[in-house]
Amino acid sequence: MHDADFDHEHPSEFEFGEEIEGLEMFTLISVGIDIGSSTSHLVFSRLTLRRDSGNYSGRFKVTERELLYRSGILLTPYLSETRIDIDRVKAFVRNAYQEAGLKRDDIDTGVVVITGEALKKENAQRIANFFAVDSGKFICASAGPHHEALLAAYGCGAVALSRQQQATVLNVDMGGGTTKLSLIDHGTVTQTASISIGARLVAFDENNVLTRVEHAGERLMAHCGHQIKVGKIITEEQKDQLGKLMAKILVAVIEGNDNSDLAASLMVTPPLNGYPGLVDVDHIVFSGGVSEHIYGCATAAYGDLGPILGAELATFLSTLPDGKLCEPAERIRATVIGAGEYTVQASGNTSYISGKHQLPAYALKVIPVPLRENQPPAHALQDAFTKFDLREFGPGLALAFSIYGDIHYGRLRELANAVAQIASIAPDAPLYILLEQDVAKSLGGILEEELRIRNTLVAIDGIAVGDLDYIDIGSPMGFTEVIPVTVKSLLFPTADPDPEPQR
Repeated sequence: MHDADFDHEHPSEFEFGEEIEGLEMFTLISVGIDIGSSTSHLVFSRLTLRRDSGNYSGRFKVTERELLYRSGILLTPYLSETRIDIDRVKAFVRNAYQEAGLKRDDIDTGVVVITGEALKKENAQRIANFFAVDSGKFICASAGPHHEALLAAYGCGAVALSRQQQATVLNVDMGGGTTKLSLIDHGTVTQTASISIGARLVAFDENNVLTRVEHAGERLMAHCGHQIKVGKIITEEQKDQLGKLMAKILVAVIEGNDNSDLAASLMVTPPLNGYPGLVDVDHIVFSGGVSEHIYGCATAAYGDLGPILGAELATFLSTLPDGKLCEPAERIRATVIGAGEYTVQASGNTSYISGKHQLPAYALKVIPVPLRENQPPAHALQDAFTKFDLREFGPGLALAFSIYGDIHYGRLRELANAVAQIASIAPDAPLYILLEQDVAKSLGGILEEELRIRNTLVAIDGIAVGDLDYIDIGSPMGFTEVIPVTVKSLLFPTADPDPEPQR
């Protein structure tokens, strides 16, 4: 079935004639796994990518997504306050594969998103590493508050709403540990922010015994005049006070008029810069687990403050003018749906691969290198390495070049000379190169055939990356060997003190 609100295209026969798989379009099976502080879930989709004929590099973009399977919702299991129960999460994901009738070899691409308070747990890195290897041949681990906000904004349909109506939309994604805000103008996410407000900052069992208390929950309860800790009873009055306080703070943030020290202390990121408040926002859209309560789609309590938060926010939202509040296309699954839609890119027309055995490649740190017309490439490379505190080239890096001005053989040869010089320091390390312009094959040919570098080379064009990005590069697909790439932002706490052996 098709997601009703997903913005997709059906090209006419006149436009494309008979489309040939792997030439002008190709399909792939994608998995999205979201391990959140409150819940975990999984979706499988079939993505259709078509060549963007209006783009100079001829890159591919996602034009359709067919939802193949949605898992149930798992309350993220914990062994302690600081450790997620990885075995139960593994079993949940493997069972989802079986129910969907899919095997890891069926998966072409995908994303593991570890978000919110779950990201801060000491074994978050180990969980991501496991799924990066176990769940399919092209899975990435992705996390971080800004990136999570982006994924939710795309996945819940807020970006599509903003684009379709050419409007300003505020997406508020409320999870168990954090709430993410995305300001979207005419289809472009212009700002994101995150605050420690969520349904499971405290959690309790059927006897109201606290089973989880996050630092932000402890701080908020102290503001209410109560001291709480795991193993103690939380009263109905304390639940009500905490839920109402969180809702009050969030409403003030949404309206753009909360400058309190308490709100500032809860910010995970800097607040939205110059945000004018709801007065200049055309629509507001809620997503995430708490949104199920806000829109009246869920009433059951799961040992957290979701029902209280939802009721308080619904009361506030009922005072807004008609049409201000909009329904999302996805609620609790917004982040993982957005992962499938937003993070997948594909190469343009001309790639150069000297060793396919180097693909797929995971978690490559992107080193962006802008090449100005009057700056020697060797100097630009040195500046880029210094920016990231790198002394020299080595394994696990991807050099990303943006070439400004005219492109000709002499300029590409100068760039190739600079790249060959730094790569010679580590000749056994694979050399991954990303180029915005459609010159990967030309640059690769100079490096391999003229300069005869010893490094295995993978050069790809048509991929957009930034300073804080990591990428996974998949294996070539179709007879034109288009290469899928997932762009991500990795942000993990300190390393697991008791890591499992890598598989």
